[in-house]
Amino acid sequence: MREFLNNNSVDAIIIADPYNMRHISGFAGGEGYVYVSDKRKVIITDSRYTEAATKEAKEGFEVIQSTVTKSDIEIIKELAAADKAAVVGFEDLFLTCNLYGKIVGVCGFNNMKPLGESVNDLRIIKTPAELEKLRMAESIGDKAFLEILNYIRPGVTELQVAAELEYAMKKNGAEGLSFDSIVASGKNSSLPHAVPTNKPVEVGDFLTMDFGCTYDGYCSDMTRTIVVGTASDKQREIYDTVLRAQLEAMKVIHSGVIGKDVHNVAAKVIADAGYGEYFGHGLGHSVGLYIHENPRFNSVENRAIMAGTIETVEPGIYIPDFGGVRIEDMIVVTEDGYENFTHSPKELIELK
Repeated sequence: MREFLNNNSVDAIIIADPYNMRHISGFAGGEGYVYVSDKRKVIITDSRYTEAATKEAKEGFEVIQSTVTKSDIEIIKELAAADKAAVVGFEDLFLTCNLYGKIVGVCGFNNMKPLGESVNDLRIIKTPAELEKLRMAESIGDKAFLEILNYIRPGVTELQVAAELEYAMKKNGAEGLSFDSIVASGKNSSLPHAVPTNKPVEVGDFLTMDFGCTYDGYCSDMTRTIVVGTASDKQREIYDTVLRAQLEAMKVIHSGVIGKDVHNVAAKVIADAGYGEYFGHGLGHSVGLYIHENPRFNSVENRAIMAGTIETVEPGIYIPDFGGVRIEDMIVVTEDGYENFTHSPKELIELK
């Protein structure tokens, strides 16, 4: 962290975001703070978590327990005073105004420096150990998708499909969900972030399922759209367009590619097919300890996407009062291409 402190011209940093706390210190409890200076690395938490923090802490980290008589912020004040920290960095993208005010008020800091995305950016390039956890998380999703195909039939509700998907992921080793499952059938599938309802699945419906789980803290994310019954010509045209957009975009992925360039390939395929107005979101996002991370594949991402970065590739077409299709894989960028962590079939599945 010495290089990080120097690059950001700060004497110490205060970390409160649970995902950054875990990444930097190893502590997964998410309660309290991590304080890092050139002299010390400290996890500050209360008695509910000190044992776990001590076990999980990375080498070199000390655990200090806050109490009702000495709060975590008061401990930060003492540490910063001992370190003679004149400039203290903080996560302006995470701290509320109220919490920031408390820290400044208690500690008396005269120079708090916002760190912007710089702390989050430490999580962009995944280590081999992190990649293995992400690979495992996505493999659980693959298993759940194959199982859910045996459950789906006309008459089951979106909520029931979501429940079975989540049970299948837990049964196959998931510790939790990386986000609330999206299950949308028929006209509901035109809603990119639809919430499952009591609507029954009907013959002729598109059924879009976007779901993911966590494995040792790391997230997975995948989407598959199927047709219950036989697909109409329009359904097949839309599905084939989305799949072609994904495959064409994947062809240009490699270390150093600019994020918007990948997005624009998929967007052009969809626009050329006459459906440009029905694709309104970015092509993808990074994934790690949190489900939506940077950098992204979207129309304004000017950063180069480097090897070791996880990205989703998820084009979609969403037509109100008709339905929609999204196909999503999770990949890791490599020097000359990518490795796809998602192995579920992508050809149009018709459940008859």
